[in-house]
Amino acid sequence: MSAARSNTHAQAVDAAIELFTRKGYEQTTVEDIADAAQISRATFFRRFRSKEDVVFADHELLLDAVVVLLGETRPAARGVTPEELENVDPYVEVCKAARLVFDHHVGQRETSVARHRLLQDVPALRDRELVTTHRYERAFTSYLRDTLPADTRHSTASVAFAASVVAVHNAILRRWLRDPEQDLRPELEEAFADLRRAARNPAGPTTEPATASTSPGRTAGEAGDGSPAGAAAAAAADSTVGAGPTRRVVVTVLDGDADPDEVARAVRDALGA
Repeated sequence: MSAARSNTHAQAVDAAIELFTRKGYEQTTVEDIADAAQISRATFFRRFRSKEDVVFADHELLLDAVVVLLGETRPAARGVTPEELENVDPYVEVCKAARLVFDHHVGQRETSVARHRLLQDVPALRDRELVTTHRYERAFTSYLRDTLPADTRHSTASVAFAASVVAVHNAILRRWLRDPEQDLRPELEEAFADLRRAARNPAGPTTEPATASTSPGRTAGEAGDGSPAGAAAAAAADSTVGAGPTRRVVVTVLDGDADPDEVARAVRDALGA
């Protein structure tokens, strides 16, 4: 990822975020960004289509990196033997890809924190953030449907796990962005492990359908013990073929102090709206 983030790319992204933070998003022009990044206006438009694109430019590189990483363990991957594929755990691979995204943000601390604050202030950018988040979910779901056993790949289990991973990742990342001095990597790993355990044991502690909740520290779509793992378990339980009408499971993680806008964005994101 760091190699793909060329000097020109990094200069433009970092300069844009700094200018947006200092001058304001609407007040900053493309010319301002090009001057600060020491690139020409033409070079800017060869790499980015707009001011909005430069805010999310790192995500474009991250999405490419995620697709490449997951592609290394798809059944059609070149140079991978059937024996090696038998040892691949698709759930682990998806968590590795999500960890790649988390580590990038931590590694670009100043820019990541400033971008997060900018997104809180500019509604149009928050809408774009929802679209970007959904693209990660689609990449994870597509991979799981290619790699899970045939009896589960086409069920909602792949959708539920992908959504759970993205929701947990985003919730922990937001906590880190609010206080970057924290080391939340161990908590992220523990949460991912919980999700994997729940996905492998879809029956879970309860087979009741998940219901939305916005109470402190809970997940919209939690079931049973109220943990992110419980959400995955409930979703997987609802995916049983022939068990009745298909249910739509919404999985999203919300902090206890989330405001109504954050709740609405999280639910829209989980629904793919």
